[in-house]
Amino acid sequence: MSAEPQVRRHPDKQAAAGAAAAALVEALAAAQAEGREPQVALTGGSMGSAIVQAVLDGPHDQVDWSTVTVWWGDERYLPAGDPDRNDVQNDEAGLDRLGLRPERVHRVAGPDASASLEESATAYGHEMRADGSGEFDVVLLGVGPDGHVASLFPQHPAQRVGDAVAIPVTDSPKPPPERVSLTFEALNRARQVWFLVAGDDKAEAVAAALRPGADRWDVPAAGVRGRLATTWWLDEPAASGLPQD
Repeated sequence: MSAEPQVRRHPDKQAAAGAAAAALVEALAAAQAEGREPQVALTGGSMGSAIVQAVLDGPHDQVDWSTVTVWWGDERYLPAGDPDRNDVQNDEAGLDRLGLRPERVHRVAGPDASASLEESATAYGHEMRADGSGEFDVVLLGVGPDGHVASLFPQHPAQRVGDAVAIPVTDSPKPPPERVSLTFEALNRARQVWFLVAGDDKAEAVAAALRPGADRWDVPAAGVRGRLATTWWLDEPAASGLPQD
């Protein structure tokens, strides 16, 4: 990990999502200007949907969306179309209206399309390795009140899995219990990592993750950083546990 975290405070959730959305469009357009076909990992939750909606509502034509490849940092092991899936929430927010090519939108197979959770995780990891890009342009992550990111939870044995891209997560402390998650190793292969956090219920986790020397075993959000930039896009309630300067 290399880039020291930078904090961007905004008055409310909508302002934070709007600023992050504008920056995402800029980052993807810059990647294309450099001759790359950008890779982005999305997140679920209310902030994940908010940034997708903000991208759709704002100026975004400078990006050729047909060359953008989309992944998810994690997914709930539920059937396609289930409203609790991250990809479904993102689609409902407008992802499926951006002009992405369906074959470049990599969705985690649920129980309707895979024999087991383990098979789904293995297949997703193989897809990512077969893509051959080796690095995300931007990884978007939400943060739970307990400091978890993707489906990597505090003191959960899934954190300890090495030499893998995507892993099955069982006994998740947050329902549903079965999930597929990218590993720390995969999430850290990113030019930029962005944390999108809103709400005073996240303030303690934000402060803990940004505390010098924070251990990812206890605060998983402390374990992911971008090679070039690590940015926390926060509304004021989420930032309330940080020093004002």
